[in-house]
Amino acid sequence: MSEKQTSINEFYALLVRDYMQPIDTTDSYVEKTDEINHVFHLLSHQHHLWVVDQKSTMQVLGIITESDTIQLFAPAYTPLQSFDKPTLQSFQFGLSTNAQEIMSAQPITAEPDDTLGDVITKMKQHKIKQLAVIDADDRLIGELTLHHLILEYSKRQRTVTPKKNTITPGENTLTDTE
Repeated sequence: MSEKQTSINEFYALLVRDYMQPIDTTDSYVEKTDEINHVFHLLSHQHHLWVVDQKSTMQVLGIITESDTIQLFAPAYTPLQSFDKPTLQSFQFGLSTNAQEIMSAQPITAEPDDTLGDVITKMKQHKIKQLAVIDADDRLIGELTLHHLILEYSKRQRTVTPKKNTITPGENTLTDTE
């Protein structure tokens, strides 16, 4: 087995618990009843938020990504644009909205003892970039994102693969001994 193959197999075997980012700040999640203004304030600093039932229990209910908010900004459809009815979750209708109303429910999750290989497979299957990490009581304890995986893999590659020596074009590496 090649060095690169061994390296990726070792990467796949790593445990989520060792590479997840703990959820230790209130900037990473919102409660289901939080108002949309609070959600947008937090989303202005990051790409996604976890939605929990309440801070005391931290039961993960969903996720809000930047993409989930597009429906709020979208104008009403004209009959020529779509056969669908316009969403009532739009700012143009003036409805007050909370986190639970715009979240993607039942997010894909991982457990601390899952391997990175398992997580990567889930991400690929579900076409997502982040997973909630939950404990045995289904409480949100952390997250693992594609960004975290890329950083960790890059870091490991720098330590495994030493910088190669390069030869300048035109440089002769052999000497004539005639």
